[in-house]
Amino acid sequence: MADPEPDPDFEALLEWLKESRGFDFTGYKRPSLARRVTRRMQEVGIGSFSEYRDHLELHQDEFTSLFNTILINVTSFFRDPESWEFLAGNVLPDLVARNRPIRAWSAGCASGQEAYSLAMLLAEQIGIEEFRDRVKIYATDVDEEALTTARLASYTEHEVEGVSPERLATFFEREGSRYVFRKDLRRSVIFGRNDLVQDAPISHVDLLLCRNTLMYLNAMTQQRVLGRLHFALEPHGVLFLGKAELLLSHATTFSPVDLSKRLFKRRDDRPVPDRRMRAGLIGATAADAADGASGLLREQAWLSSPAAQVIIDTEGRLALANQQAGRLFSLAPRDVGRPFQDLELSYRPVELRSHIEQAGRDRRTQWIRGVELHRAGSDPVVLDVQVVPLADEDIQPLGTTVIFEDVTRYRQLQSELEYANRQLETAYEELQSTNEELETTNEELQSTVEELETTNEELQSTNEELETMNEELQSMNDELHSGNDELRQETESVSSRADLLTTVLASLRPGVAVLDEQYRVVAWNTSAEDLWGVREEEAIGQTLADLDIGLPVDRLTPLLRADPRADGDHGELTVPAVNRRGRSIEVRVTVSPLRNRPMGGSGLLVVMDPRQD
Repeated sequence: MADPEPDPDFEALLEWLKESRGFDFTGYKRPSLARRVTRRMQEVGIGSFSEYRDHLELHQDEFTSLFNTILINVTSFFRDPESWEFLAGNVLPDLVARNRPIRAWSAGCASGQEAYSLAMLLAEQIGIEEFRDRVKIYATDVDEEALTTARLASYTEHEVEGVSPERLATFFEREGSRYVFRKDLRRSVIFGRNDLVQDAPISHVDLLLCRNTLMYLNAMTQQRVLGRLHFALEPHGVLFLGKAELLLSHATTFSPVDLSKRLFKRRDDRPVPDRRMRAGLIGATAADAADGASGLLREQAWLSSPAAQVIIDTEGRLALANQQAGRLFSLAPRDVGRPFQDLELSYRPVELRSHIEQAGRDRRTQWIRGVELHRAGSDPVVLDVQVVPLADEDIQPLGTTVIFEDVTRYRQLQSELEYANRQLETAYEELQSTNEELETTNEELQSTVEELETTNEELQSTNEELETMNEELQSMNDELHSGNDELRQETESVSSRADLLTTVLASLRPGVAVLDEQYRVVAWNTSAEDLWGVREEEAIGQTLADLDIGLPVDRLTPLLRADPRADGDHGELTVPAVNRRGRSIEVRVTVSPLRNRPMGGSGLLVVMDPRQD
């Protein structure tokens, strides 16, 4: 059944998306594509395609939501298990037996599950070590958000339901509630953006996964994409499609390995392409195809056009232009048939008419290198232009093809290389100087070693002193216990208990804090100030937990919350802490119940005795 008549506003929206964002959806099946765009329009409350285009121009973040709606990334590990089992048992052994590096390509990989599924099968076939040495899996998609998820290789428990417990234990590492694919195997899976409709395919591929991707494209676009997939595969290569996809109209390019499992093998016994087939060329009509000379012209141009390409016939008119040329130079179908000299392309970015005449006159290819193309809103593109005269078998002129090769990256790399060479020369001179400095440093290190030996002896002596200090601190702790008992006895007989408490606290060497029933500080001695760097006036009235000190109060909770009415003894606990100088110390904390305070009620006496290591 033929597709319904396209909506002009919808087609205009697709063309605008292609020109403004570089996403070419014109090859997708119109009914399903229109449904998804309409669904997104309903979500934002817009009723027409023209209004939605205005909305996209004003709200740049809407592009992400639209593309996520169009590019449905529904995938899972080992989707269609029977097909994967057949692949593992009947296809992979032949690839492994070749004893050569294995290159695989997962086209339309979405969030990466199928690429990692293939990695697991290959690792099981040849072992982990050999997998790392032999296997490269390229995984591509047009959705950057999906690629970001795939690169993380982190999945929820629900997402790994298709993975057996044995494979889960072998190939994944548990991180919290998620499962992360092994990093040593992850390095063999390379993710990148690639549009099957526009971009060049990855070449020399042994196994190509393109599952449930072609189903979203129309027949002509499928034909063009399958031609690229055929080019990508090695002669022995295998194509793995989704369960909903068939290749009934492409028996000349692929033969089934197992039709029910959607596995196909590349064929090379194809006939010469029908001259009437002009997929991807602007201006190819049925009337033109009937003209033998024009058909031969298109065939020769198509075969020699790896990049943006236009073809001018012998009368000086634009005969053909491929899609890349249309995008690069804003050519439209209506430009086909126009005199080439009337097109902006004839003189911008470079004057081509004289080179076309020269190529036809000399019957030799003309090169124009380093041409810069400036486009609004984007960086300049550097092109190498090749002007090639075309002729038939009798060497009669058919026209001229002009090929534009994008060498922007090459020129950038060339400039970077020249800069790197200059930097290398400078670095070599610095290296010579550094070598001399290193010789001097070596001598200094020899002297430093001797000093370190002396320091080691001093450290041993210091250690002995620390042991002695530790014994003294133990004695001090005993004194504190004795002082605590004396304090309890003395406070009962002194009329001004608050003054006495202050005097006693100030005389104690350890840090001491007195807390009321709500754990608020009512007394804070000088040693506590020195230990924690918090003055008495800052501490009074604050709970111990609210003080900004290096003492882990949460670990003292059991001692602080002991029943103050019980007649039990004091509690002790040694905890790590950080003093006011930022040094790590061990503090023995003694918490004792305090009754009959000067202000009335009960409370706690907290003694903080720092211990030396």
